[in-house]
Amino acid sequence: MASQHFRDPVSAYDHLAPHYAQLSVRRKAYLEAVEILILQRIPAGSRSVLDLGSGDGKRALRIARTRGIERLVMLEPSAAMPAQGAGHGELWPFRAEDLGPDTIPERFDVITCLWNVLGHITTAQKRQQAVSSAAHLLSQGGLLFLDVIHRYNLRSYGVIPTCARWIRDQLAWSDENGDVTAKWLGGTINTYGHVFTHREIVQLAKAAGLEIEERIVVDYNHGKKHHFACLGNLLYVFRRSSRIDS
Repeated sequence: MASQHFRDPVSAYDHLAPHYAQLSVRRKAYLEAVEILILQRIPAGSRSVLDLGSGDGKRALRIARTRGIERLVMLEPSAAMPAQGAGHGELWPFRAEDLGPDTIPERFDVITCLWNVLGHITTAQKRQQAVSSAAHLLSQGGLLFLDVIHRYNLRSYGVIPTCARWIRDQLAWSDENGDVTAKWLGGTINTYGHVFTHREIVQLAKAAGLEIEERIVVDYNHGKKHHFACLGNLLYVFRRSSRIDS
């Protein structure tokens, strides 16, 4: 296959769709570890799940079914991706950044945004809009689960490139410092991506009216938990801040 670059990540996912299951198998250890951590933390009595950027929908369906949650809404703007999945739950064909908190009266007990979906939203302003909308759609007592690719993950990027990224951020911080080219299938499908620092996530959460309840470091290769952030990707558990309802 010839290499193709898509400026719009949704278009890239349309082309990736037939190969998405193959890509998921390669990261099975990580994906399953994140799912287990989420299942262990879903509040008892949760009755609804909203998954932002569902892909083929299989992960969201597993999470909902395992916890006996009947109400499942899957947000997926790629027309090709849902056709690969199990076809269960309600599908909303929107981008996460286009969700309007004032246009959707429903609130959800569990919201998930997994496998760096946030990193395929193309500007800092749009990422903030997505997180803020998710905060408003979260029920009181509900939890938002977000996992992102960590910019300072030594295991993924190596010591020298990671240190260079850290130094650059200290000397000349910019939201664009985390912009990268996401490459799938050996570089045959390329698109926009963004990799995050803890500092960025803290800022996004604070502006959205969210409080970080927990941050978990998960090895991207093996799915093991680590104490040090530089050894993995970052899974966050958020609650609504008290001020969001004031």
